[in-house]
Amino acid sequence: MAITTLEQIFDENRGHECPDPHCVAMSALADLPTRFGHFSIVAFAERGGPEHAALLKGKPWDREDVPVRLHSECLTGDAIGSLRCDCRDQLEASLRFIGDQEHGIVLYLRQEGRGIGLVNKIRAYALQDDGLDTVEANQALGFRDDERDYGVAAHILRLLRVRSIRIITNNPRKIAGLEEHGIRITGRIPLVVPPNEHNVFYLSTKARRSGHYMDLAGYEHLPEQLDRPIVDGMSAAAIAALEDAEDAVEAQEAEEAENGAA
Repeated sequence: MAITTLEQIFDENRGHECPDPHCVAMSALADLPTRFGHFSIVAFAERGGPEHAALLKGKPWDREDVPVRLHSECLTGDAIGSLRCDCRDQLEASLRFIGDQEHGIVLYLRQEGRGIGLVNKIRAYALQDDGLDTVEANQALGFRDDERDYGVAAHILRLLRVRSIRIITNNPRKIAGLEEHGIRITGRIPLVVPPNEHNVFYLSTKARRSGHYMDLAGYEHLPEQLDRPIVDGMSAAAIAALEDAEDAVEAQEAEEAENGAA
């Protein structure tokens, strides 16, 4: 039987169980009008784990090259508007982009703090206040720099009958992680958010130490790019732009310290 509605997929997977350790079940479905467009929202229950959500635009099932964003939960950024990260900007840019497409998906994954949880993320913030970068802070707490696994995301995409995706990301680990779990990726859409004075070092660290593809010098938000991105993660112009921003922050801090001493 041909699948023509999301309700059919939901009914088909009602009570879904499987031996896969990343198994999730579709648990609820509703319409969700937003300021970024009209979506369908599907809630997924992970066996013995957190609940996740998928926002669907149009009818992305049984399609190739579906634009997909995997967004990891960030309470401080998404809900409170923290300037220490770019999470809220990335989420809103992704929703805006998908909202303008005929079909697409945003997965909202409960992976707070790159998988270390809210309490440990705040502890990592305190260590960053003492001078560690985001990678060093996670490692000082006994974690890897990124504890996320993309098996659940892959399982959700399979339940939604997505054939192949164009992933919205700067993170090569997301690409590798999904491919490791059998998701076919046909392209990458860069997600470029200009830095602010509070997160420029964080973004620089993600590029330099975690290999994120960032070119802040030459792209608008979410340009289409189907070929492989810059091999080393950043162009010379982007590195220079970040270094200039870091120098400006350091100069401002030095000026404030000098004024305070006076």
